[in-house]
Amino acid sequence: MAAFPDSEIGVQIVRPKGLSAVRFAALGTAAAVLGVSAIWPTALVLWKMWTIDATKSIGMLIPLAALALILRAWRALGWRADGTWWGLGLVLMAMAATWFQQRTVLILVVSPQWSTLLPPPSIVAMTYAAGVVLLLGGVRLFRAALFPILLLWFVNPVPHVFNQLVDLPLQAASAHIARGFAMALRQPLTADKLRLMFTPEFGMFIAPGCNGIRGSVTMGFIALIAGYVYRFRWYANALVTMGAVLLGYVFNLARLCLLVLYYLVALHFRSLQNKAEGADYAIGAALFLVATMLLFGVIHRLREGAGAIAPRAAAADEGRPVDGAPRAGYARLGALAAVVLFAGVWLARASGSIGRSVIAEDDSMAARFPARAGNYTLVRSWNETLLDGGVVYIWGQYAPAGGGRSIAVGVSPVLLHDPLVCHTARGDHPLWQGQLTAATEDVAPISFSSALYSDGATEYLEASTQCSGSSCGEFATQRTHFGFIYSRPDPETLLNGDPKRPIPVLLRAETLDATMPADAARQQLSEDLRAFLASVRLDDLTRPYSR
Repeated sequence: MAAFPDSEIGVQIVRPKGLSAVRFAALGTAAAVLGVSAIWPTALVLWKMWTIDATKSIGMLIPLAALALILRAWRALGWRADGTWWGLGLVLMAMAATWFQQRTVLILVVSPQWSTLLPPPSIVAMTYAAGVVLLLGGVRLFRAALFPILLLWFVNPVPHVFNQLVDLPLQAASAHIARGFAMALRQPLTADKLRLMFTPEFGMFIAPGCNGIRGSVTMGFIALIAGYVYRFRWYANALVTMGAVLLGYVFNLARLCLLVLYYLVALHFRSLQNKAEGADYAIGAALFLVATMLLFGVIHRLREGAGAIAPRAAAADEGRPVDGAPRAGYARLGALAAVVLFAGVWLARASGSIGRSVIAEDDSMAARFPARAGNYTLVRSWNETLLDGGVVYIWGQYAPAGGGRSIAVGVSPVLLHDPLVCHTARGDHPLWQGQLTAATEDVAPISFSSALYSDGATEYLEASTQCSGSSCGEFATQRTHFGFIYSRPDPETLLNGDPKRPIPVLLRAETLDATMPADAARQQLSEDLRAFLASVRLDDLTRPYSR
């Protein structure tokens, strides 16, 4: 018999008010994804790079992988919303960088093969991600998610300098190995070392995409991320990543050799000759699958062996139930939502100019130069394009009415192109390089970045500037390799909401007397450019292409 009677005690269950931590994290993630619109110019640059250059296409998966790894780290911390307002400062810093970059030009030239816009898209992406992590999750989440934040550096997985120093040599090496394999099978080939022609009409070309860069880079990222997820020791992760890159390249050489065998068989079965491209994809996919299986086999062995770090003991509060987000977290989430709203309005205002830009591109970038400029008459116009069809410059050539030296004017309506960087990348070194100042019909003296070149047959002076509205100017630091190229922004366009970017303008004057001393040629050609510019309104040349 019980000593005390049974009794019921009513206990009120206290439930957290507001959003749970999981829902707070879900809303924060959604706001962070939508907030990418705050750095939409950088996102557009990256998207164009990923979709045009096949060697960089793997970069579009990096933001998705980084987001998944950040959420994984946040989940391990129990979705704690211990944010700090310092994160909002980083988000605003990323927005300001893109805002400023739209209205001016700043290029860092490290070497003839290596130049980059400042700030690089990778830095902008990392700054934005770090800001959002600090704003919503705080310093603790920032430390846990440091690897995926740094992973965003590889949104441009194959920089241009990598193409010059690694990509092209690998292309030549791949062609040499494939050629040697074919010749070892007693198959005669043409003299072109990159074009393996088995008959005058049937053969293969070892293009940059055939050198294994894409497969090697993909394998390297798989190994790098797997090493982080499975907590490999740093030296084990480095060895596996380097081994994965090497494995991708070795399997690409195997693909080329198997493709040579396919071409030899197709010489005797003509029905196979029009299926060579499909065979290349099939062989490459099969070999990549085998290489991936080998890589994950090594990762699995290291995960079970001494290459991995033992999981750390869980913190005392990591196993606690998920409770509601603190009130301060709502304020920070509201600040991020305000950024999203502001970016949406900004993007909506810019959509009209984006549409005009697309229309211009679809219009084949037709020349829109005035028929006359003072005493000069337009005699012809043409487009300078890249191999992929992208327009570098729209050119117009003007000749003086009374006879004399013609002046060519180029406007770059879409691409941000620097003549000095382009020439140095091709190995053209200027005989002279410096600033040229000239007055136009409607504007005070404008600064041009100019250089004098000689190709053995002609000597020509090029002068480039950046025009934003009625304001023009470009400046280049004196350099042999390292230096800056920049333009001063127009204060009016810098402070308003109209995202009109600077329009590059390039002028060129040449002489057929290649024996003329460089100083004399520079003085004559400079005077010819000044005489032309004195009767020109640069705003008339750039207005049709400004956004």
